[in-house]
Amino acid sequence: MKKQYLSYQETIDLLSKAMEKYPNLIRMQSIGDTHEGRPIMMVTVSQDVAYADLKPALLYTGTIHAREWIGIELAVNFIQHLLDNYPSNPDVVEALTRNTLYMVPCLNPDGFEYSRQHFSFWRKNRRDNGDGTFGVDLNRNFGINFRQSKDTRSNIYGGPEAFSEPETQAIKRFVESHDNIRIALDYHSQGNVFFPAHKFNHEAEIEGTDLNILCANMANEIHKVTKRQYGIHRGKPPANLIHGSGREYYYDRGILSSVVEVGSRNIPDYLINMSQSVDENIPALLYALGTAINYSDLAPKRPENFTIKDVSANQAVLCWDHQSEDDGCYYQVYRSESPKHHCTRENLIAITSQNEYTDKQLKSGHRYYYNLRKVDRVSRIKSPFAPELKIKTNLEKDEFAFTLFPNPEQAGYVGELTKAHNAEHFGNNSLFIGVNKTKGICYGVIDFNIDRIPSDAIIKDAVFSLYPMNRVGAKIENYGEWSVSILNPDDISDITNFDEIQAATPLQTLGNAIDSDQLTQGIWKNWRFSAMEKQLVQDQLEKGRLLLRIQGPDHLPLCNDSQMMQFDIGYGRFGGGIHYRPCLDLIYTRRPYHVALAATDCHTISRNEPQQGVLQCGFDEHGDTVFGQMAFSLSCISDAKDIVITQAYFAIESESLPEEAQPMRFTVEIAELENPDYDSVKQREKIEFLGYEVSSEDLAKTPRQLYMFDSSARQHLEQFHSERKTVNLIIRATSSSRQKQALVNWHSLDSEQRPELVIEYIERRKQPLETPQNLQATLQDGLVKLAWDHVEEDDFVGFYVVRNCFHPPRSPFDGVKLYAGKDGYTFDRFGNANIPKYYSVFSYDNVPNYSVPATLKFSADEVTPVVYDEFEAQDEIEKRYRNGD
Repeated sequence: MKKQYLSYQETIDLLSKAMEKYPNLIRMQSIGDTHEGRPIMMVTVSQDVAYADLKPALLYTGTIHAREWIGIELAVNFIQHLLDNYPSNPDVVEALTRNTLYMVPCLNPDGFEYSRQHFSFWRKNRRDNGDGTFGVDLNRNFGINFRQSKDTRSNIYGGPEAFSEPETQAIKRFVESHDNIRIALDYHSQGNVFFPAHKFNHEAEIEGTDLNILCANMANEIHKVTKRQYGIHRGKPPANLIHGSGREYYYDRGILSSVVEVGSRNIPDYLINMSQSVDENIPALLYALGTAINYSDLAPKRPENFTIKDVSANQAVLCWDHQSEDDGCYYQVYRSESPKHHCTRENLIAITSQNEYTDKQLKSGHRYYYNLRKVDRVSRIKSPFAPELKIKTNLEKDEFAFTLFPNPEQAGYVGELTKAHNAEHFGNNSLFIGVNKTKGICYGVIDFNIDRIPSDAIIKDAVFSLYPMNRVGAKIENYGEWSVSILNPDDISDITNFDEIQAATPLQTLGNAIDSDQLTQGIWKNWRFSAMEKQLVQDQLEKGRLLLRIQGPDHLPLCNDSQMMQFDIGYGRFGGGIHYRPCLDLIYTRRPYHVALAATDCHTISRNEPQQGVLQCGFDEHGDTVFGQMAFSLSCISDAKDIVITQAYFAIESESLPEEAQPMRFTVEIAELENPDYDSVKQREKIEFLGYEVSSEDLAKTPRQLYMFDSSARQHLEQFHSERKTVNLIIRATSSSRQKQALVNWHSLDSEQRPELVIEYIERRKQPLETPQNLQATLQDGLVKLAWDHVEEDDFVGFYVVRNCFHPPRSPFDGVKLYAGKDGYTFDRFGNANIPKYYSVFSYDNVPNYSVPATLKFSADEVTPVVYDEFEAQDEIEKRYRNGD
């Protein structure tokens, strides 16, 4: 198998021949020598390569870890792809015309050759440590967050000091002498995931959206080739996952930087897995190369103050700043329904020169993610992205929403070979789901208390969400699937008992199972319930519990040791906190009250005196219109201030029709009437028509007719109720020809078939609560403490607190959630007190309706030490992975 991979010298020879054949496109140089005297080769590819250093550039580094051969293989194949497709492929031509590729196929030549020839699993370089050990982990030898260690035997030994190694010194010299580098990609194996850089400051960074979209768009290119989904995972506070990496060194210099972990093994089957990994990553690399110019000085400036101006159940108004220097640009607006989503033509929803856009036809109670950038009209160079804008649309008038989280003791996993310790797996860091040789088969268990949902709830939408935090244990490509089942809680006496969980017969398995190559580390996985599954949730309301089991593969192929996925539960020292807990989002309505109201009065109104208690309409002997009028009192409907009418209709039945009349059509309308007389009716204020017209032919076939109230008419009914007004309905006839003495008699008040107004309604608050008052921020023990006054309203449920580093949050979902509850204070335990930011506090009721926020900008006057926790593995397998073993 190894003979199918290139040696380091064979790589140099191939690139030398390419340079001879394409002297205007490619050059190669050594940027330094290794401990064993091998040259560290840098390849430059660009149109008119002599001017390459004047263009924005992508830096590619590969095989910094000796056993991760994907780096050098992908590098050679990508260069060959560029050379083979220039000048026939316009995408390649544009990328090389505007940008430069700097490529180090192998940053660790000594270690790579040692891995090839002696010990495949070798990771470090070949430094002689002088104590009988060899090697430094080059990806722990850079200067940012470097940590000294004396354990030279460790696979992640970072060296005696930062940049102690010739390999890291060489790339440091090159980077610091090339300010045109705008993107840096460091290729590793394994995991099928992007790890964008971060600054260890526990806060969102202005480039965070750019990093996520760069990786998401690359992942989209990969998906086009093999349908494999790559994850995107920046890590999360408070744990330091890595020290002294190249990724953070590049990012610290203002370069967008990411590690790309490819495949599920370091040295896979070349003909199948390695060739697949190479083929799927070539289009992604070409995309990245083509975008370097968008992050250069040639690009327009990033849009500022991208925020939400207004949001309703079905539309959102977005706005941003527009400066005079932006007149040569237009804006692109992208929308998605999940974070870390690609921004491509398929989700481009607007191109505009304005500084405002209204997005319509949205779904109520749904989350949306918006991205914005400028484009130069002439050069077509794009700007960096504004920080991503997150919103949640309002609920429809009849809807309620509730997000359920499990308690710590209700979220965990049970292992086949860890039965004595399964109870300890609940409320502790993460779920292991799948199978490996150490734990055996493992199931995730989530037990939701749903007793706070009203028993008369009608579930309209249900989504279960889980955060995949690590897939390094899923080592087998395209093997197994993960799914979620609803269990009957009556069948389980102990949710920490493996045998009971395994033996339980599911009531239903949700939707589609997720294949192994679709499990994306760092991107939420959502299971949306079907109509039948929502009914099952509704059935569980009586029990007050919804018990879910998450299952993966339950056996391993020959000579494999793990197909295990790890999900966050948000609890425990290294759980991600409230932002990463499994959750169940429900949207529901309530079973409506039903009332059938008989008319309290009726009149036939013509030019003659009104006839009370008689109900006719049509045309009199002079051909003038005769109206029927009915009055309804709403006093028997709930005394609650706020009701929502979910359905209403008016029922009326004809008693007799004129025998020789021409065809007529009958309409019903709501009207404001001071008196039931002819002049008042003729001058009436027409409020709303009901339903569709009914023809005389329809009446002849079906004497009883229903006129439905549409949404606008129902709103008028609600207003009449709140103002304690009588509802007046007018029925009149129309005809295409003038008619005389053509009257329809309708059943009136004393008949069993009398007119009825039928209303279904629920009680629900419509208006938000008051804005919290007296919001203040202070620094206490290194944490930002926020405090505010309580809201004194009967419908008050709690406060919702969010943080945003870029603009004041106008929506409770536009930022990082810090707290939800009844207290009048909270601490920002997730942020860095040294960084200025905005805080918003919303009050909310049981719908929930959210108030206008109280907002402040916080900026500390003193520097506060930030304490970082060092990552601690949860089990032996994870420890070996983190230690590079």
